[in-house]
Amino acid sequence: MNFGQAIEALKQSKKVARKGWNGKNMFLWLKPAANVKAEWCKDPMLKAIAEANGGEIPALGTICMLTAQKEILSGWLASQTDMLSEDWEVIEN
Repeated sequence: MNFGQAIEALKQSKKVARKGWNGKNMFLWLKPAANVKAEWCKDPMLKAIAEANGGEIPALGTICMLTAQKEILSGWLASQTDMLSEDWEVIEN
């Protein structure tokens, strides 16, 4: 798949990855937009922002990655190589 097809798969709640990535078991998913309630927040800054906004705040959707080190990266950004590659694939559960 190309990058555009990978983005469409993310929008369909699928996980995607590049065959060319060096790390094992890495993948992306789309975390959809949501309203975040202050009482859910463990981050003090986010909690304060939500409280100042009446107790909740809209959060935009974002692409997340599970890294090779099994860490979550929120707000993953594609490199030019990622965008131009055609080795994207859907990862089955």
